[in-house]
Amino acid sequence: MTGDRIGALPQESLEDLYDHAPCGYLSTSLDGRIVRVNATLLSWLGHSREEVVGGRRFADLLTVGGRIYHETHFAPLLRMQGEVGGVALELVASDGRRLPVLATSVLKHDEEGRPALIRTTLFDARDRRAYEQELLRARQQADGERDRYQRLATTLQRSLLPPALPRVPGVETAAYYHAASVDEVGGDFYDLFPLTRDRWGLFLGDVCGKGAGAATIASVARYTLRAAAVQDSDPRAVLRTLNTVLGQEDGHRFCTVLFGLLTPTADGCTVALAGGGHPPALLLRADGTAEPQDLVGGQLVGLLSDACFTARTVTLGPGDTLLFYTDGITEARVAADRSRYGDEALLEFAAALAPRGAADTVTAVRELLTGFGPGVDDDTAVLALGVPPVSRS
Repeated sequence: MTGDRIGALPQESLEDLYDHAPCGYLSTSLDGRIVRVNATLLSWLGHSREEVVGGRRFADLLTVGGRIYHETHFAPLLRMQGEVGGVALELVASDGRRLPVLATSVLKHDEEGRPALIRTTLFDARDRRAYEQELLRARQQADGERDRYQRLATTLQRSLLPPALPRVPGVETAAYYHAASVDEVGGDFYDLFPLTRDRWGLFLGDVCGKGAGAATIASVARYTLRAAAVQDSDPRAVLRTLNTVLGQEDGHRFCTVLFGLLTPTADGCTVALAGGGHPPALLLRADGTAEPQDLVGGQLVGLLSDACFTARTVTLGPGDTLLFYTDGITEARVAADRSRYGDEALLEFAAALAPRGAADTVTAVRELLTGFGPGVDDDTAVLALGVPPVSRS
């Protein structure tokens, strides 16, 4: 439709279009007094035209909070800019109901360029408000569900770890668990427990995958290793028992494990280790060196019915520390190109620490993981055994 044809429309049609538009219209003098209002807005408010025009200001139609905002923000901004759009306000109807609206006001000028009146358009925002409230309710419900899930995940994760490490005569012990996410339980696990008066069992492992399924396998592995260690003094036999048990589980889950038998000696301790596909423990020597205790040939636990596991014995003297860890630390993406931290970097880190006691070593690893921030996307378990250095008093 051209401009000429619009101009030719009868005045009544234009007036009807103004009065019964799907939005509210009002015009006010510069002091805010209402001089014109359309029927749509009057029907929203439940007022007659006589009750509104000439006797009320626009701010009088607003809630108390809306009036304050109008006087302190809306009106000053309109005077400065000449237009204010999309402001959320609430009108008060004659029966006390609150009507959410979106207000747009424009300052109109006379022929000489002086401000003459203010034209305001009001859009009914009840549907939008209901939509926003529903979104808020859904968000609150989701947050509540997430909080409950996080508490469940935390409780489940704690059940896979010992509440405290037992005291081993002549040996310092320390452990730490770094959760990569509060939303999902991991499959890393460790333990240290007495077997006889002079021997302790220990293990650290990592189940493939995450979530409840991985936690279930970690729980099975933890209790199987503890039970098998009571029955068999050969670390490789203990892993074979675990391999058999996991092979009977549904879902073909598997894990990596380091299992050891710790025996204190007169000047330190020995650890008889067996490995099933797990990263090697690191031995931090009192002379300031660090060595990986490789168990080459040890296969994943639970994947093959006839899996092979390898063994070695590590001797710790005064000032030595043996560090066990899961691959969350070496798999962390730490560089700008998202490259992984890696085994070599961890070995260099350990060598820089040596000689360091068990507690100090675990603290240093904890600080390292914290420094990686979001680069750690997998849980990490750390367990350390150390022989205190000889006192020089």
